[in-house]
Amino acid sequence: MPHFVYVLESLRNGKRYVGMTSRNPGLRLREHNNGSNAWTRANRPLKLLFFEEYATRFEAAQRERFLKSGAGRKLRDQIAGDGS
Repeated sequence: MPHFVYVLESLRNGKRYVGMTSRNPGLRLREHNNGSNAWTRANRPLKLLFFEEYATRFEAAQRERFLKSGAGRKLRDQIAGDGS
């Protein structure tokens, strides 16, 4: 079963959210926009910036942790096209 790491962006304030799921990232976006998570509920509406697919939950969890780190934040911004 594939696992996905995804990045959402708030259309309200530009803040970003990094998550992991074994379900379709588009479906997970809809759930976030419907208020399934406290942080995303307070920052919606959200758009899906990008997602990556991994073969195992372990690989996806490692990537999620990296994207939440300082170095990962820089890479995440470059991937998303922010550049800053």
